[in-house]
Order: sequence, then C-alpha cells, then structure tokens
Amino acid sequence: MFGRMTMAHTAYDLSKAEFEVREGRLRAGLCRAGRHLLSLGLMVAVWYALAGWVRWQRGVEFPTPGDCLGRLVAMLRGEKLYGYSVGEHVLSSFLRRWLAGYLLAVAAGLGLGLVVGVSRRLHEVMMPLATVIQLIPGLAWVPIALLLFGIGNTATVFMIFITALVPIIINTAGGIEAVPDIYCRAARMMGASWPRVFCQVMLPAALPAVVNGLRIGFANGWRVLIAAEMVVGVGLGLGYAIIQARWSLDFEAAFVCIAIICAVGLVFEKVVFAVIERRITERTRSD
Repeated sequence: MFGRMTMAHTAYDLSKAEFEVREGRLRAGLCRAGRHLLSLGLMVAVWYALAGWVRWQRGVEFPTPGDCLGRLVAMLRGEKLYGYSVGEHVLSSFLRRWLAGYLLAVAAGLGLGLVVGVSRRLHEVMMPLATVIQLIPGLAWVPIALLLFGIGNTATVFMIFITALVPIIINTAGGIEAVPDIYCRAARMMGASWPRVFCQVMLPAALPAVVNGLRIGFANGWRVLIAAEMVVGVGLGLGYAIIQARWSLDFEAAFVCIAIICAVGLVFEKVVFAVIERRITERTRSD
C-alpha cells in the first residue's frame, strides 16, 4: 500500500514538473515573440517618421512600409522587375551565385581549418596569410575578380568564395586549437587511436567555433554578393535590381529588394544557424 502511494506521488511530481517545463517554454516563446513584434513595430514607426521628415524637409517622395509592401505584393502576383520576376532575381542571386561560392568556401575552409588547427607548423605559415586576406574589404576584390575571370557569374562566385573562406578557416583552426590537451591525453590513455581522438574529442569540442565561422562566412558572402552584382556586370539578381532601381529612380523596387535581402539573411540566422547551435548546446549539456 505504501509503495503504491509512493509511486503515485512520484508520477504526480513528474507530471507536474513536465507541465511546469512546458509552461515555462511556452511563456519564454511568447516573450520572444512579443520582443520580436515590438522590434518590428519600432522599426516600422521609425521608417514612417523618417519618410515623413524627408518629404517635409526635402520635398522628396520617400517610400513608406505600406508603399513597399504593396509593391512586393504586386511583384509576387507577377509584376516584372526589369524583365524578370522577383523570384527569378532571388533564385539567381541565391542559387547560381551565393550558394555555389559559399559551398566551395565551406568545403575548402573546413578542410584547411582542420589541417591548420592540428599542425602547428602550418598554423604559423597559414594564419598570418589568412589574417591579411581577412583585412581586405569585399569590394576590393572586384578588380582581381575581373582580371581573373572577366565579367559574369564566375567573378561573383569568386568574390563570395574568398570573403567567406577566411573566417571559416580562422574559426575552425581556432576551435581545434582551443581543445584542452588533457581531453586528448585522457582519450589516448584509454586506448583511443589518434583518428578516433580527432573525430570523437576534438571535432565535437570545436563545433561551436566552427558554427561561428560558418555564420560569419555566410554574412560576408551574402553582403559581397549584392555588392558584386552591382559592379561586375550581371543582368539578373537582387544587386542588379537595386543598381537598376537607382538609375531609374524606382526607390520602391530598391527598398523591396533590400527587404528581401534582410529576410533571407534572417531566415538563415534564426532558422538554420540557431537550430544548429541549439542542438550542439543540448548535446553538449547531455554529454
């Protein structure tokens, strides 16, 4: 009898604790949503205020959030933007240029970063070079890209690749180097081979730094993509649409393209990288 009562109390305590955890997560989610809505509302209010000030002070039509939203809806319904749909501009920028350059940077950056992080001699040779390249602004690669590849997509892909590559190398190598030696020694004392130590000890410990490098590389590559499309002579893409909007004084179209650029960046930041970071954190705590 006493045992059954104890089991019942334990089950009740567990269900109560689970309910409190779910309630806490729901409350935290609502708070985050409220903060995001407040931030969005503040941005819209500042935008309207700025548009009103420009019209009053300079007599120039400044697109408001309502104007840009209406133009975006019209584009989504089929209105052409310099001969192409807005979806074609986004896919051209994202798939044909940014994704190709970024994936190449990820493959090369992770490989070089892991090798440089393990080898001290390579670290002494490669890291100063990587640091110098990181100091070069994205647009400064335009003449080099044009000389190497001429006008077109290849030059843009190269600029994305080179600006995304370096932070991935630096952060990956730094994450490998930051792994405490005692972890590796303990694993070797337990009979683990060096490849096993590398894969099961060093890599998991370096994952947060690696993800930070991937995030910085994404941001660098995305920014230089838009700038490169404005300069190196492509006829399709968000950067191309912005520069054309400048010449035609179609500022609503330019603002819509800027909003799309921000939206794509936020999706990657808040969905892709945030999910990866959360899973890494949960796995680290469980281990």
